[in-house]
Amino acid sequence: MAHAHPQDDGRTTGEVVDFDDLLFDACAPTEREELLREARLLASAFAPKASARGLRRMAAQLSAGARDAQMGRAHARRLAAALKRLAKAA
Repeated sequence: MAHAHPQDDGRTTGEVVDFDDLLFDACAPTEREELLREARLLASAFAPKASARGLRRMAAQLSAGARDAQMGRAHARRLAAALKRLAKAA
């Protein structure tokens, strides 16, 4: 069996990206506005101080599956991404 040998061709081997940033940026502009509006509404109800830490906690809960029967997994992930975007601005 041939062994893999690292090749040094000057390229970087990887890049760390924030999946939630990419997910949010991939949404259409109108959907991003809608998600931010919904995120602000949730934040005002459940994290009135709107601290970055509180918003990140809410995002983590949504990403981990804490959602009601009305919200699908895909929407919960996009909403979590919007909450993280608000947390960056806080």
